[in-house]
Amino acid sequence: MIRRFGESYRPDKVYKARSGVYAILSLENNLLVTHQGLSSQEVQLPGGGIDQGEQPLHALHREILEETGWIISKPIKLGIYRRFTFMPEYNLWAEKICHIYKARPVIKKHEPLESEHTAIWMSPTVARKLLTNDGDITFVRDCFNI
Repeated sequence: MIRRFGESYRPDKVYKARSGVYAILSLENNLLVTHQGLSSQEVQLPGGGIDQGEQPLHALHREILEETGWIISKPIKLGIYRRFTFMPEYNLWAEKICHIYKARPVIKKHEPLESEHTAIWMSPTVARKLLTNDGDITFVRDCFNI
């Protein structure tokens, strides 16, 4: 059974399963997160949906580069969780299956390609307080023992 965070399943909604990959990226005791500011005001782990036919690790590298501008190496899968949520950008009720990795940021290639995302470095302790998703918070807490 996959651990669930956030809202409970609502039987009055039709959910679409949506798999995604997200990363804990740390460098010199700081954590790289993204602030998504147009459709919502969220601080989150960088990552996103796995496109149809795409391999999870390819999606992880692509999403991190799009949202942060960073190239990563040595991804290690930490775990998985799910959450039921409404995704306003897609007008969709989703059962998100979130695969969490830890990876090493290697080099910043460019600014984020997605205009609504801002990449921000902060301490894991501050990130734990600002992250808007209980699943992300749990993985950051466990990864950094905070």
